[in-house]
Amino acid sequence: MTKEAHPLTKFTLEMLPFSDAGSEDLPMAKLLRLSLFQISVGMAAVMLLGTLNRVMIVELNVPALLVAMMVALPVLVAPFRALLGHRSDNYRSAIGWKRLPYLWFGTLWQFGGLAIMPSALLVLSGNNAYDIPFAGEIAVGLAFVMTGLGMHMTQTAGLALAADRATDETRPRVVAFLYVAFLLGMLVSAVILGALLRDFTPVKLIQVIQGTAVVTLLLNVVALWKQESVRPMTKAEREAPMPRFSDAWSDLAAGGNAGRLLAVVFLGTMAFNMQDVLLEPYGGEILGLSVSMTTLLTASWAVGALVAFGMAAKWLGADMNPYRLAGRGCLVGLAAFSAVIFSNPMMSMPLFFTGAALIGFGGGLFAVATLHAAMTMPAQGLAGRGLALGVWGAAQATAQGLSTAIGGATRDTVNQFATSGALGEALASPATGYSVVYHMEIALLFVTLIALGPLVRTITTDTTQSLESGKIGLADFPT
Repeated sequence: MTKEAHPLTKFTLEMLPFSDAGSEDLPMAKLLRLSLFQISVGMAAVMLLGTLNRVMIVELNVPALLVAMMVALPVLVAPFRALLGHRSDNYRSAIGWKRLPYLWFGTLWQFGGLAIMPSALLVLSGNNAYDIPFAGEIAVGLAFVMTGLGMHMTQTAGLALAADRATDETRPRVVAFLYVAFLLGMLVSAVILGALLRDFTPVKLIQVIQGTAVVTLLLNVVALWKQESVRPMTKAEREAPMPRFSDAWSDLAAGGNAGRLLAVVFLGTMAFNMQDVLLEPYGGEILGLSVSMTTLLTASWAVGALVAFGMAAKWLGADMNPYRLAGRGCLVGLAAFSAVIFSNPMMSMPLFFTGAALIGFGGGLFAVATLHAAMTMPAQGLAGRGLALGVWGAAQATAQGLSTAIGGATRDTVNQFATSGALGEALASPATGYSVVYHMEIALLFVTLIALGPLVRTITTDTTQSLESGKIGLADFPT
């Protein structure tokens, strides 16, 4: 006879969906500590994509094209996440650690990139004793690449470690919890870094960036401390040849529909992120919102994303098909972008804010669902969870960078034709470029839904066949 939980305990678990994310192998205290690596990655993302972007263009007078190229460099490193994940799956060490060495070296790369960043920026802005051609550009590019590589290595190894330690029952809540930690890291870092650099001086820039480097090192060291057990390996195990990446990828593709998942993640991320740099300008330029109101727009998106993470943890914990949940996120995205489009002719600010919140909600559902699918992909043969998570991260990061660039370029190009009258009098409005981008995102969401269909049917078919045969394997248990 099982003992019923106290009503207060049930109420607490319902109000705090991540409070039961811990398990015997990964207690809540260790999960909280492990999630600090997501905080540091979120902080570095804000520094690269937000704070330094603005500082280089406004305070240091660096050309916008050069800044865009620098910001794009970490995206070029993203495809290597799959290789990093494969290496962490098969790492050989005397004490048996696989994930922690990659967490540690990712931390060092991240710390090193941020540590040399301020000096490189000052050289780029012309504050140098010796005029060496392209020295500033090369130094800043190196700093961005180092920081980006560290972020990708740290996040891939950290997520793989969490997937290894979580149970089938708790893994959905662990996925959502780690995503919330990443979002909170970005939100808190944006507020703190913005406040510290309000009164800009070169000295303060050095202090803030190098302080960020130190905080990154401290957070990641605390996160990785005693997170992986010591399992001594024999000499034969250490000297065994490492499987080739191509062979591991073949095994993954054969066992877990990795190729289609890769396409789904890429298409869906493109669809949800093409408006990343356009939503606030759209509110200001087209709807006439003030700066303070467009700031609330970001808050609306964040609230929608946070609600999505909690709901995703609940639905996945109730054995919902992750691909079906990803499709639900795409459907929410269709309504979200439609609301944003119609807010202009209707001049409806509430409709616009609702659309922004729904973009966060739909994108959150899609991201958590596909991440959960990668974390629970069958780790058979030569393929491990590190490779699956690396593939997910590579597809997401690459699509995010490309979609942002494509969205901005499309808006500028279309508006150039529209405002000149080349598209006709009806479209001679600055809203035309934005509308084209939002319609492109709707089209991409439909393509994503088409790519998702076979994945949903595959899971349903596999489960039915297992039940009919009377044999239930590990892959058939609810995840």
